[in-house]
Amino acid sequence: MILEVSLQTADDLIQFGAKLGGLLHGGETLELVGDIGAGKTTLTKGLARGLQIDDEVQSPTFTISRNYEAADGLRLAHYDFYRLPDAGIMKMELDEAIHDSHTITVIEWSDVVNNVLPTDVLQIVIQVQPDDSRKLTLKSSGEKSYRIVEKLR
Repeated sequence: MILEVSLQTADDLIQFGAKLGGLLHGGETLELVGDIGAGKTTLTKGLARGLQIDDEVQSPTFTISRNYEAADGLRLAHYDFYRLPDAGIMKMELDEAIHDSHTITVIEWSDVVNNVLPTDVLQIVIQVQPDDSRKLTLKSSGEKSYRIVEKLR
């Protein structure tokens, strides 16, 4: 299933992320696709808000991964593989996060870990429009991600 959403401001992106975060229960994998500055981390900040995370979400570009404790025993694992030509041992950590039923896994720049990703991924493509708004294209590839997209309609 595919859903397209247009958002005008960074605050709209955070609010949409919060709505999406409120639908997550653990065990979901989200792949964020977009150019540098498209809003991937901004969307993740919204996800954190929806998951009732109090910590300030920061881009993991230089640290590769950041983990946040969420409400109800959940955890948000945020990965950014932009700087890695090969994920190396990070693939093992990512694989653990993906298979943890209490973890929501968010991945930016996933090309180097495509062989680790589960079959059920919610891919969110963020495109900057000429007026600086954002067009989000959400693509589900399995039962969990389909249910999420269905609830966002």
